Amino acid sequence: MSVFGMAASYLLFSVLHFAQFVLAITVCGLYGIDLSRARSQGKYIDGKWVYAEVVGALAALTAVLYFIPFILRFAAITIWNSIMFILWIALFGLFGGMYIHEDPEGNGDIQRMKNAVWVDLANALLWLIGFIASAAYWWTHRDRRSRFTGRARLGRNASVRSTTWTA
Repeated sequence: MSVFGMAASYLLFSVLHFAQFVLAITVCGLYGIDLSRARSQGKYIDGKWVYAEVVGALAALTAVLYFIPFILRFAAITIWNSIMFILWIALFGLFGGMYIHEDPEGNGDIQRMKNAVWVDLANALLWLIGFIASAAYWWTHRDRRSRFTGRARLGRNASVRSTTWTA
């Protein structure tokens, strides 16, 4: 099935990766405000916020690279998606423990951080969806060959040839 000459799976993955990119850039902006403020005031820059920026930057870069057609056919993509999911869950846990139960009491900075925690969770869920989808895509599109020589194709993509033995 194709839409505008492109496979539907490529278009669906592109929508997913665009959402991942947008939310990663959002996280970079939300946490970058505090980093910029601390740097301009000459204060200590907390490693937690640096970790958030690094994860956001990695996610944005990865999402942009995933726009390359046929890159999802590699098994390493599935592994990297699982790593990104783990990084986002760790970020959610780190800041969720700090801000979910915090009462902002009119403080805009705390409210922004509470919102950032939920954006972290949304990112984690998108990367989990990406992991599952890329694993399914890889499983259905992998090139399977015989174990010993590697020359014979196996599975549903293999072409079956009828051989007739004559004496």
